[in-house]
Amino acid sequence: MPPVPHHPTADVALLTESRYAYNDAAPDDWYLRNILRDDELLQNALAALGLSSVRLDWAASDVDWSAFRCAVFRTTWDYFDRIVEFSAWLRRVQTQTRLCNAPETIWWNLDKHYLADLQARGVPVVPFRLLEPDAPQSLRELLEVAGWEEAVLKPCVSGGARHTYRVHRDDADALQEQVRPLLVAEAFLLQPFIHDVIQTGEDTVMVVNGRVTHAVRKVPKAGDFRVQDDHGGTVHHLEPTREHVELAQRAMAACEPAPSYGRVDMVRDEHGKLAVMELELIEPELWLREHLPAAEEFAQAIAQVVADPLLKTRRNDRESPVV
Repeated sequence: MPPVPHHPTADVALLTESRYAYNDAAPDDWYLRNILRDDELLQNALAALGLSSVRLDWAASDVDWSAFRCAVFRTTWDYFDRIVEFSAWLRRVQTQTRLCNAPETIWWNLDKHYLADLQARGVPVVPFRLLEPDAPQSLRELLEVAGWEEAVLKPCVSGGARHTYRVHRDDADALQEQVRPLLVAEAFLLQPFIHDVIQTGEDTVMVVNGRVTHAVRKVPKAGDFRVQDDHGGTVHHLEPTREHVELAQRAMAACEPAPSYGRVDMVRDEHGKLAVMELELIEPELWLREHLPAAEEFAQAIAQVVADPLLKTRRNDRESPVV
C-alpha cells in the first residue's frame, strides 16, 4: 500500500499526514477508508469544476508548494503533536500558495484562546477558564470559584482528546499532581463538565461559505465522555434545527476573515441552550459521505479561493504570528 507520490502536478493539494497518505485502505481499516471516501467525493466534485487535485502529506520534504494554485487542510491530524514543526511549515507555505482556510484563520484557530474572542463578539460559548503556563493555578480553587463540581481539562493546542481529563473537585489535587509537567509546559483550558454530552451527545454542524450544509451527532461510548471515534464514540445523522443553524452561522460570522469551510461543535448547557464547545477551522472532519451535496459546495468554495486574484496580495501584506 504505497503512499501518494510527492511530485504531482495538480491545481489543488489536499493536505493530510503520513499516516493517511495512501491511495488504498486495508479491508479492516475503516478509519482510513472513511478518510479516503470523503476525499474521493471532494476530488470528484473538484474535477467536475475543472480542478485537478492530489492528496499530500503536509510534512513531506520534497514538495514544491508553489506549484499548486491552492492547498486545502483536510486530515492534518498530527499538527498539535508537532506544533513547532507545523508552525514553521505554515509560515513558509503561506507565502508560496493560497491556503484554504486563510492563514489568518488557521493561526487564530490553532489555539483555544480564540474562545475568548468568540465570547467577546457575543457568541454563546461553553464557560471556560484559561490556565497559563506562567501563572500556575490550583484546579480545585478554580472549580470552587467557578462553582463547578466537575470539569474537563484539555490543552489549548490540541485535538483528538489529547491530554483531555475529566476532573471532580474531590480529585482535583491528585489530577493536578499527575499533569503538573503538562501545566508548566503549555496553556490549558478548563470547562464545566456538560452532562448532556453523556445523555445526548455533541452536535456538530458543518458550514461552507457561511451556509449550513448538514450536521451529525457524536455520542460517546458507555462509560466515557469523549465523543471521538478514536475513543469508541459513534456518529449519527442529525437534522439541524433552526437553533443549530443560527448558532453555527453566528459563530462563523464572528471569524475574521470568514472561513471558507468549517465545523461548529455545540452542546446544550444546564439551561438547555446550545453553546459552542469548539470551532474546527483547521482540519475538520466533515462527514461528506453522510451528505453528498456538501462535497459539491465544498469544491465550489475551494474554486472561489483558487480564482480570487486578491488573495496573493492580501497574504503577502500580512505577517504571521509566532507560535
